[in-house]
Amino acid sequence: MPRAHFRLHTALPPDAVLAALTDFGPGRADAWPNIDAAHLLVHGSGPGWADVTEGSAVAGGVWERSRYEWDAAGGRVTATTVESNTWAPGSRWDYELAPSAGGGTDVDVRVLRIGRGVKGRVIGAVIAVAGSRKLRTDMERALSRA
Repeated sequence: MPRAHFRLHTALPPDAVLAALTDFGPGRADAWPNIDAAHLLVHGSGPGWADVTEGSAVAGGVWERSRYEWDAAGGRVTATTVESNTWAPGSRWDYELAPSAGGGTDVDVRVLRIGRGVKGRVIGAVIAVAGSRKLRTDMERALSRA
């Protein structure tokens, strides 16, 4: 199972990082590089959770429906795959947000990808080799737009 792990620091306070991770409005596709508006659908949401399908037309179309859960006080966000054309259920993203002593937020990200089909296994292999750097860059870009 391909895994990626990275850490980053942002000048944003923890509540702004949490908002960027859990804002499923129309601006999400502009902020996050791997999401396009045609592949963004919120099925339901409430305090501390959202059921969302996200994806893009890249690589022949990659999408996943995920259950997002977050705890603002605990500084945690989790996105667990429910269904996807690329990832098996149980694939996930885990984010831990901690205020930095010098200001801003330290973000620890762990990604687990269980490939589904040939496309999932191929993309998973790429993530295992070079994913941390690419995913980190994508997240830094998204947070710079927040």
